[in-house]
Amino acid sequence: MDHPSAHDGSSVAGSDTSGKLRLPASCDPQQPGAPRKQLVWIVFGGTGHMGRSLVKSALSHGDLVTTVGRLFESTPESMVQQNESCFGLLCDVRDGPSVARVVDKTLEHFGRVDCIANCSGYGVIGACEDQDEHEIRNQFETNFMGTLHIINASLPYFRQQSAGRYLIFSSTSGALGVPGLGPYCATKYAVEGLVEAMLYEVDSFNVKATLVEPGLVRRDEPDSKTDPLPTWGHFLIKPASEPYAHSTSPALHAKRMVQWLGDRQPTSAIKCAELVWQLGHCSYPPLRLLLGSYAIESIRDRLRSVTEELEDWKHLNFPVASDALGGERGDKTDRDEGDEDEGGDRDERDERHEGEERDEMGEGDGTDERDQRDEDDDRRDKDDQDMVDLTSPGAKEAGDK
Repeated sequence: MDHPSAHDGSSVAGSDTSGKLRLPASCDPQQPGAPRKQLVWIVFGGTGHMGRSLVKSALSHGDLVTTVGRLFESTPESMVQQNESCFGLLCDVRDGPSVARVVDKTLEHFGRVDCIANCSGYGVIGACEDQDEHEIRNQFETNFMGTLHIINASLPYFRQQSAGRYLIFSSTSGALGVPGLGPYCATKYAVEGLVEAMLYEVDSFNVKATLVEPGLVRRDEPDSKTDPLPTWGHFLIKPASEPYAHSTSPALHAKRMVQWLGDRQPTSAIKCAELVWQLGHCSYPPLRLLLGSYAIESIRDRLRSVTEELEDWKHLNFPVASDALGGERGDKTDRDEGDEDEGGDRDERDERHEGEERDEMGEGDGTDERDQRDEDDDRRDKDDQDMVDLTSPGAKEAGDK
């Protein structure tokens, strides 16, 4: 295996002194040379290039594996394994009973199941408008319902033994809207929501789950006439209709991407499989494992965009206090807060203004203080006038008489 580089998955893991990629210490991964438990794996989609690489990695470390091929592309003869550690079966993940038979036969053959990896997947490359209902439903049946069938068939067993591990292969398309892969993205978004919600429900049963999100992964095995690997994985390229057929159409983005990359994808399937195998043996697996620099950078850009958009529009949900209170009352609150900031003492004008507001609102004991002040003023004026009358010359004469 080559030494890791910035483009082969080392962006999501550390490496030991030999240069071999390893999960970070926070996962408590299996330490080199330490004794480890032999795990029993079921790998759905074991005939694809990621599934095949994972099967080989697990077998090379001494684990036991049931590798599951697809009914309509493999034969029972092709799945017969000469190695006693590997058990080959066929299955259609769209069919629940077919998945249940795989779990049951594995339990009969190996006696237990410790880790289940779902590497199966199917997608159509083409504009959303160009894909018909059958193609869209088939992608959901394979990617989403297939994952759900696997969980339904195995989770009761995992709960009973109070242990189990799911490694569900998602994609960067489960976090990004990729032009030309709309329905496929929708299936992966659905898988991510399902697994994340389920993880909260089953954590108390010691059942773990990780969503594996590889970026652009190359095949590390050459094609052969006897055992070929699909050129683009399990993707079909649908011819574009006239509105989406021009060379710069965003709908052709996915098609241009796979055709341009060819075998030059930067991330190694073999190195990815090694890290996924380590997930099965670590104590604290992450919810998501991103593999490759493309996955890291693209999802980081997406999250940055979402954060910036939230900041731009948060004022609609968190208004300032005056807007929340509104009207005269809000203005009064702002004024009172400003007076407290300036020293906390109201001047005479503010006191008079508040007194007038209380009068208008009918506060206090019900007496109109302003009218009372007017009556007092009138009484004082009358007393003053009487005093003037009493001191006049006519009043003095009348008093003498």
